[in-house]
Amino acid sequence: MVRYRLLVWVFGLFVVAACGAVAAAPLSLTELAKPGRVLMLRHALAPGTGDPPGLRLDDCATQRNLDDNGRRQAARLGRELAAAGIASARVYSSQWCRCMETAQRLQLGPVATLSALNSFHGRPHDRETNIAALRAFLARLPVDGTPVVLVTHQFTISAFTDAGTPSGGGSIFQLNGSDVPRWLGTLPAD
Repeated sequence: MVRYRLLVWVFGLFVVAACGAVAAAPLSLTELAKPGRVLMLRHALAPGTGDPPGLRLDDCATQRNLDDNGRRQAARLGRELAAAGIASARVYSSQWCRCMETAQRLQLGPVATLSALNSFHGRPHDRETNIAALRAFLARLPVDGTPVVLVTHQFTISAFTDAGTPSGGGSIFQLNGSDVPRWLGTLPAD
């Protein structure tokens, strides 16, 4: 009986792993051009981790920011999105400067800040509030609308995917009218 339970448990792990591998498959940028798609994008390259002590959202000098590689990475992704048929999108960003600059360099249209996209790294008390607000925001988006790009942080994306995301990478979701959009797969960083 113990062997049988162990076998069932191990088989279950393989099934879960296989499902996760399918869900995390890399996707083409053309997937984002379909109605009701959302790209949750991690900001472009910004050396280091976290933010320096004394962070102030209204002062980029107190934050970790994009370097020249990050600026080029964001601009290149914007050109790749345009080449894939996404010339414009509804773009929202965390209030962190590295996210705002990434969003602006995509050149997909005006960028609106959305505090639900803000980092909660080092602020675990903000996690549940941010994620609940972001889920409510996603539930209100039209399921057949134009592409939406959300520029945010690794921990925010991980709350939806349970996967790590490199700088300049992301995940594409299909809106479904609920606060749990369907995760279609990943957008690898270049």
